[in-house]
Amino acid sequence: MLWQPPLPSRYTQMSEAQLNEAIRARRAELGDKLVILGHHYQQDDVIAFADFTGDSFKLSQLAAERVKQAGAKYVIFAGVHFMAESADILTPDDVEVILPDLSAGCSMADMAEYDDTLDAWQQIQDVLAAGGFRGRVIPVCYMNSTAAIKSFVGEHGGAVCTSSNCQKILAWALTGGDEPLAEGESVKIIFIPDQHLGRNTAAAMGYDVHEDMVLWDPKSREGLGGNSEEAIRRATFYLWKGHCSVHKLFRPEHIDQARAQWPDVKVIVHPECQHDVVLRADMTGSTEKIITTIESAAPGSRWAVGTEVHLVTRLAREAEKRGVHVTMLSGCQCLCTTMYRIDLPHMLWVMDNLAQGKVVNAVHVHPQVKHWSLISLERMLQITAAPIRPVPQPVR
Repeated sequence: MLWQPPLPSRYTQMSEAQLNEAIRARRAELGDKLVILGHHYQQDDVIAFADFTGDSFKLSQLAAERVKQAGAKYVIFAGVHFMAESADILTPDDVEVILPDLSAGCSMADMAEYDDTLDAWQQIQDVLAAGGFRGRVIPVCYMNSTAAIKSFVGEHGGAVCTSSNCQKILAWALTGGDEPLAEGESVKIIFIPDQHLGRNTAAAMGYDVHEDMVLWDPKSREGLGGNSEEAIRRATFYLWKGHCSVHKLFRPEHIDQARAQWPDVKVIVHPECQHDVVLRADMTGSTEKIITTIESAAPGSRWAVGTEVHLVTRLAREAEKRGVHVTMLSGCQCLCTTMYRIDLPHMLWVMDNLAQGKVVNAVHVHPQVKHWSLISLERMLQITAAPIRPVPQPVR
């Protein structure tokens, strides 16, 4: 996590009404030069000023389109650090991408460090080579990863995935990625950094969570990510020991409690939840799938949703107007605390500086990292646009 200097005291002493008025004035002053992006997990008072709301990659794509159409020069990303990196990767070099609070990071993304990934890659390759493995290892990383990890994946023949296209990306990788497999060859996948999305998706494809997958702990003192050589040779998936601090809070008993209170409730959870939660839920899906499911829900239906609280609260507010009852799956404070660091004082501070011709909190991705990251993202888009490949079945 990066360090954010304290704001000048005048920003923290302003009332909400004063902040809103000042931000509206600055927004009007900056006009088409500025694009503001608001992630779904963001607070309502910040979302109110967003030109676009959505998931991280969708927002970065929308920012790139707006830059091209309107000639915008500044992008304020009300999200977290890896999202601002993606926006910097997709926008021209002369566009400044700004994160209002540099300490708004992502704990999941921070769980996969570049050096640890290099070490894991080499150890896995060495064990497989010693065992006579014929084939290749293909890395796949979740969108919720640093630019350095996306770059590693791009340079080593892999692709980025989202929660909605993960199965299609894994099917692509298992059939050889960009290079068809020769007879007798097979593929192993290292999946970074969210173990739960990898496990849930591979299990839905027919792979056994015990036999076909191992958990790679980069901090294990035992070496080999805490695994035996035999387990590494047997497994098809090496799942990085990472997780989302929000979705980790949902537990199977929360589903039992919801159903005990409302027998007719439908439970939908994000695939970043642990496997036993996903198994017990009625549905699982990406943020966009959760949104569209609730928006199309029948009047009178009741839903318990396992994802970030700010999004669920907004969905519940709108659904209530249609007679649909939506509640959080858990009573825990399931909020993205790092996203919460983006607030109105920081928004006004960066906009005041822009109005004075000064850019603060710009997020810049190194050109070489940007190059390989872009390749891994472009592979994802190409794979997603192509017909899905037949899913290879596990070999027992």
